[in-house]
Amino acid sequence: MQSRNQRPSTSGRAHRLSRETIRDAAQQILRDEGPQNLSMRRLAKEMSSTPMALYHHVRDKGELLMLLLDAHAESFPRPDLPEEPRERLLASAQLLHDILADCPWIVEVLTSDSFVSVSALWIVESLIDSAIRCGLTQEDAVYVYRVIWYYTIGELTVRFRRERALSETKGTPQRERTMAALNAEELPRLAHLGSRWGELAAADNHRRGLEAIVEGLLAQGRGRRPEPAAADPTPPPGRARAVDG
Repeated sequence: MQSRNQRPSTSGRAHRLSRETIRDAAQQILRDEGPQNLSMRRLAKEMSSTPMALYHHVRDKGELLMLLLDAHAESFPRPDLPEEPRERLLASAQLLHDILADCPWIVEVLTSDSFVSVSALWIVESLIDSAIRCGLTQEDAVYVYRVIWYYTIGELTVRFRRERALSETKGTPQRERTMAALNAEELPRLAHLGSRWGELAAADNHRRGLEAIVEGLLAQGRGRRPEPAAADPTPPPGRARAVDG
Protein backbone atom coordinates (compact mmCIF):
# COMPACT_ATOMS: atom_id res chain seq x y z
CA MET A 1 0.00 0.00 0.00
CA GLN A 2 1.44 3.35 -0.98
CA SER A 3 2.04 5.91 1.78
CA ARG A 4 0.11 9.16 1.51
CA ASN A 5 3.44 10.99 1.75
CA GLN A 6 4.92 9.15 -1.21
CA ARG A 7 4.58 10.41 -4.74
CA PRO A 8 4.27 8.25 -7.83
CA SER A 9 7.56 8.24 -9.67
CA THR A 10 7.60 10.29 -12.86
CA SER A 11 11.10 9.30 -13.90
CA GLY A 12 11.26 8.43 -17.57
CA ARG A 13 7.66 9.44 -18.19
CA ALA A 14 7.34 12.40 -20.57
CA HIS A 15 4.71 15.06 -19.88
CA ARG A 16 2.82 16.96 -22.51
CA LEU A 17 4.08 20.48 -22.06
CA SER A 18 1.69 23.37 -21.58
CA ARG A 19 1.47 26.25 -19.15
CA GLU A 20 -1.03 24.22 -17.13
CA THR A 21 1.05 21.03 -16.89
CA ILE A 22 4.18 23.06 -16.12
CA ARG A 23 2.30 24.91 -13.38
CA ASP A 24 0.98 21.67 -11.88
CA ALA A 25 4.43 20.08 -11.81
CA ALA A 26 5.89 23.21 -10.21
CA GLN A 27 3.19 23.15 -7.54
CA GLN A 28 4.14 19.56 -6.72
CA ILE A 29 7.81 20.49 -6.29
CA LEU A 30 6.88 23.44 -4.08
CA ARG A 31 4.70 21.30 -1.86
CA ASP A 32 7.26 18.51 -1.54
CA GLU A 33 10.58 20.33 -1.60
CA GLY A 34 9.95 24.03 -0.97
CA PRO A 35 10.61 27.11 -3.13
CA GLN A 36 14.37 26.91 -2.62
CA ASN A 37 14.43 23.76 -4.77
CA LEU A 38 12.26 25.05 -7.59
CA SER A 39 14.28 25.86 -10.68
CA MET A 40 13.70 25.47 -14.39
CA ARG A 41 16.29 22.70 -14.45
CA ARG A 42 14.64 20.85 -11.56
CA LEU A 43 11.23 21.32 -13.17
CA ALA A 44 12.47 20.02 -16.52
CA LYS A 45 13.81 16.91 -14.80
CA GLU A 46 10.47 16.38 -13.07
CA MET A 47 8.73 16.54 -16.44
CA SER A 48 11.30 14.44 -18.31
CA SER A 49 12.01 17.40 -20.54
CA THR A 50 14.62 20.13 -20.96
CA PRO A 51 14.76 23.73 -19.66
CA MET A 52 14.76 25.04 -23.23
CA ALA A 53 11.50 23.22 -23.95
CA LEU A 54 9.91 24.85 -20.88
CA TYR A 55 10.98 28.31 -22.04
CA HIS A 56 8.62 27.96 -25.01
CA HIS A 57 5.73 28.13 -22.51
CA VAL A 58 7.04 30.28 -19.62
CA ARG A 59 9.60 33.04 -20.07
CA ASP A 60 11.52 32.41 -16.83
CA LYS A 61 11.14 31.40 -13.19
CA GLY A 62 9.58 34.78 -12.40
CA GLU A 63 6.74 34.21 -14.84
CA LEU A 64 6.32 30.68 -13.50
CA LEU A 65 5.95 32.01 -9.96
CA MET A 66 3.36 34.51 -11.18
CA LEU A 67 1.36 31.64 -12.70
CA LEU A 68 1.50 29.81 -9.39
CA LEU A 69 0.50 32.85 -7.34
CA ASP A 70 -2.44 33.64 -9.61
CA ALA A 71 -3.63 30.02 -9.56
CA HIS A 72 -3.63 29.96 -5.77
CA ALA A 73 -5.42 33.32 -5.47
CA GLU A 74 -8.08 32.27 -8.00
CA SER A 75 -8.79 29.10 -6.01
CA PHE A 76 -10.33 31.25 -3.25
CA PRO A 77 -13.81 32.60 -3.99
CA ARG A 78 -14.51 36.23 -3.15
CA PRO A 79 -16.65 36.32 -0.01
CA ASP A 80 -19.26 38.92 0.82
CA LEU A 81 -17.46 41.45 3.00
CA PRO A 82 -19.11 43.67 5.65
CA GLU A 83 -20.36 47.08 4.57
CA GLU A 84 -19.09 48.91 7.68
CA PRO A 85 -15.56 50.18 6.77
CA ARG A 86 -13.73 49.11 9.93
CA GLU A 87 -15.26 45.63 9.86
CA ARG A 88 -14.49 45.32 6.15
CA LEU A 89 -10.90 46.34 6.81
CA LEU A 90 -10.57 43.62 9.45
CA ALA A 91 -12.31 41.01 7.28
CA SER A 92 -10.05 41.80 4.30
CA ALA A 93 -6.94 41.59 6.47
CA GLN A 94 -8.10 38.27 7.91
CA LEU A 95 -8.78 36.93 4.41
CA LEU A 96 -5.28 37.93 3.31
CA HIS A 97 -3.87 35.99 6.26
CA ASP A 98 -6.00 32.92 5.59
CA ILE A 99 -5.06 32.71 1.91
CA LEU A 100 -1.36 32.90 2.74
CA ALA A 101 -1.63 30.51 5.69
CA ASP A 102 -3.11 27.91 3.36
CA CYS A 103 0.09 27.74 1.30
CA PRO A 104 3.43 28.15 3.17
CA TRP A 105 5.62 28.32 0.07
CA ILE A 106 3.83 31.49 -1.07
CA VAL A 107 4.89 33.27 2.12
CA GLU A 108 8.53 32.46 1.39
CA VAL A 109 8.22 33.71 -2.18
CA LEU A 110 6.44 36.93 -1.21
CA THR A 111 9.01 37.93 1.41
CA SER A 112 11.18 39.10 -1.49
CA ASP A 113 8.53 41.81 -2.12
CA SER A 114 9.20 41.40 -5.86
CA PHE A 115 6.04 39.55 -6.87
CA VAL A 116 2.39 40.45 -6.81
CA SER A 117 -0.59 38.44 -7.99
CA VAL A 118 -3.05 40.45 -10.07
CA SER A 119 -5.73 37.93 -9.10
CA ALA A 120 -5.28 38.88 -5.43
CA LEU A 121 -5.13 42.65 -5.84
CA TRP A 122 -8.84 42.96 -5.08
CA ILE A 123 -7.91 42.26 -1.44
CA VAL A 124 -5.41 45.13 -1.47
CA GLU A 125 -8.06 47.33 -3.10
CA SER A 126 -10.51 46.42 -0.34
CA LEU A 127 -7.99 47.15 2.41
CA ILE A 128 -7.08 50.57 1.05
CA ASP A 129 -10.67 51.52 0.19
CA SER A 130 -11.84 50.49 3.66
CA ALA A 131 -9.12 52.58 5.32
CA ILE A 132 -10.09 55.62 3.23
CA ARG A 133 -13.75 55.13 4.14
CA CYS A 134 -12.65 55.06 7.77
CA GLY A 135 -11.51 58.65 7.27
CA LEU A 136 -7.85 58.21 6.34
CA THR A 137 -5.99 59.89 3.50
CA GLN A 138 -4.81 57.84 0.53
CA GLU A 139 -1.24 58.02 1.81
CA ASP A 140 -2.22 56.80 5.28
CA ALA A 141 -4.42 54.08 3.77
CA VAL A 142 -1.41 52.69 1.89
CA TYR A 143 0.57 52.86 5.13
CA VAL A 144 -2.17 50.87 6.88
CA TYR A 145 -2.03 48.22 4.18
CA ARG A 146 1.78 47.97 4.40
CA VAL A 147 1.74 47.58 8.18
CA ILE A 148 -0.91 44.86 7.97
CA TRP A 149 1.11 43.18 5.21
CA TYR A 150 4.32 43.16 7.27
CA TYR A 151 2.49 41.88 10.35
CA THR A 152 0.83 39.08 8.37
CA ILE A 153 3.97 37.97 6.55
CA GLY A 154 6.05 38.15 9.72
CA GLU A 155 3.59 36.20 11.82
CA LEU A 156 3.24 33.44 9.23
CA THR A 157 6.98 33.23 8.54
CA VAL A 158 7.74 32.70 12.22
CA ARG A 159 4.93 30.16 12.55
CA PHE A 160 5.95 28.10 9.53
CA ARG A 161 9.62 28.06 10.52
CA ARG A 162 8.74 27.06 14.08
CA GLU A 163 6.54 24.23 12.84
CA ARG A 164 9.28 23.07 10.47
CA ALA A 165 11.90 23.18 13.21
CA LEU A 166 9.68 21.22 15.61
CA SER A 167 9.08 18.55 12.99
CA GLU A 168 12.83 18.18 12.48
CA THR A 169 13.87 18.38 16.14
CA LYS A 170 14.03 15.35 18.41
CA GLY A 171 13.32 16.06 22.06
CA THR A 172 12.80 19.47 23.65
CA PRO A 173 13.78 22.41 21.42
CA GLN A 174 16.80 24.45 22.48
CA ARG A 175 14.74 27.57 23.16
CA GLU A 176 12.47 25.78 25.63
CA ARG A 177 15.47 24.24 27.40
CA THR A 178 17.09 27.67 27.69
CA MET A 179 13.95 29.36 29.00
CA ALA A 180 13.36 26.63 31.58
CA ALA A 181 16.89 27.04 32.98
CA LEU A 182 16.91 30.84 33.45
CA ASN A 183 18.26 32.36 36.65
CA ALA A 184 15.29 33.64 38.64
CA GLU A 185 17.39 36.32 40.37
CA GLU A 186 18.63 37.84 37.11
CA LEU A 187 15.46 37.41 35.01
CA PRO A 188 12.58 36.85 37.45
CA ARG A 189 9.70 37.44 35.02
CA LEU A 190 11.09 35.25 32.27
CA ALA A 191 12.15 32.55 34.72
CA HIS A 192 8.61 32.43 36.10
CA LEU A 193 7.24 32.03 32.57
CA GLY A 194 9.99 29.68 31.44
CA SER A 195 8.12 26.40 31.76
CA ARG A 196 5.17 27.82 29.80
CA TRP A 197 7.15 29.70 27.19
CA GLY A 198 6.68 27.15 24.43
CA GLU A 199 2.92 27.04 25.02
CA LEU A 200 2.58 30.82 25.10
CA ALA A 201 4.79 31.38 22.05
CA ALA A 202 2.82 28.83 20.01
CA ALA A 203 -0.60 30.32 20.83
CA ASP A 204 -2.48 31.61 17.80
CA ASN A 205 -3.02 35.28 18.68
CA HIS A 206 -3.09 36.57 15.12
CA ARG A 207 -6.62 37.95 15.29
CA ARG A 208 -6.01 39.64 18.62
CA GLY A 209 -2.92 41.34 17.28
CA LEU A 210 -4.68 42.28 14.04
CA GLU A 211 -7.51 44.03 15.87
CA ALA A 212 -5.05 45.95 18.04
CA ILE A 213 -3.03 47.01 15.00
CA VAL A 214 -6.09 48.17 13.07
CA GLU A 215 -7.40 50.16 16.04
CA GLY A 216 -4.02 51.84 16.51
CA LEU A 217 -3.57 52.61 12.83
CA LEU A 218 -7.01 54.12 12.44
CA ALA A 219 -6.57 56.26 15.55
CA GLN A 220 -3.15 57.39 14.36
CA GLY A 221 -4.43 58.22 10.88
CA ARG A 222 -7.38 60.21 12.19
CA GLY A 223 -5.07 62.10 14.51
CA ARG A 224 -2.93 63.16 11.55
CA ARG A 225 -5.82 64.75 9.66
CA PRO A 226 -5.71 68.55 9.65
CA GLU A 227 -8.37 70.15 11.77
CA PRO A 228 -11.05 72.03 9.81
CA ALA A 229 -10.61 75.79 9.85
CA ALA A 230 -12.52 77.47 12.66
CA ALA A 231 -15.55 79.50 11.57
CA ASP A 232 -15.07 83.26 11.71
CA PRO A 233 -17.40 84.51 14.47
CA THR A 234 -17.58 87.95 12.82
CA PRO A 235 -20.58 88.05 10.44
CA PRO A 236 -20.01 89.26 6.89
CA PRO A 237 -20.49 92.97 6.42
CA GLY A 238 -23.67 92.53 4.41
CA ARG A 239 -25.30 90.41 7.07
CA ALA A 240 -24.22 92.84 9.83
CA ARG A 241 -25.84 95.75 8.01
CA ALA A 242 -29.05 93.79 7.55
CA VAL A 243 -29.23 93.02 11.25
CA ASP A 244 -28.33 96.56 12.22
CA GLY A 245 -30.78 98.05 9.79
